[in-house]
Amino acid sequence: MTARFDAIGLVVADMAASLAFYRLLGLDIPADADTQPHVEAALPGGVRLMWDTVATVRSFEPEWTPPSGSHQVGLAFACDSPADVDKTYQDLVGAGVRGKLEPFDAPWGQRYATVLDPDGNGIDLFS
Repeated sequence: MTARFDAIGLVVADMAASLAFYRLLGLDIPADADTQPHVEAALPGGVRLMWDTVATVRSFEPEWTPPSGSHQVGLAFACDSPADVDKTYQDLVGAGVRGKLEPFDAPWGQRYATVLDPDGNGIDLFS
């Protein structure tokens, strides 16, 4: 048997805040998931995004501590157009999300921006 890539896992300090953020990006996550210790959402293409609370991770790895320094993982969301990058960034920042890099025209030809999820992970928006 060959292993196949199936899921991306995030460890979060506040499940409800994290899920609210990813809902703003269009992920379909039921409202009743906010109080669960583990949540999964199917992404296009069949990969899953999973969230676990710190307490859940420490239930099987008691010595776990969050990485320090920069963000723990980087995720990227494709937007339909450069204008959509700008609008999505402004909508997120307007909803209280922390902006990291305002929209800019990247040297590699994409319109790009970065916001931070509630746990400080860089979330890129691009077209």
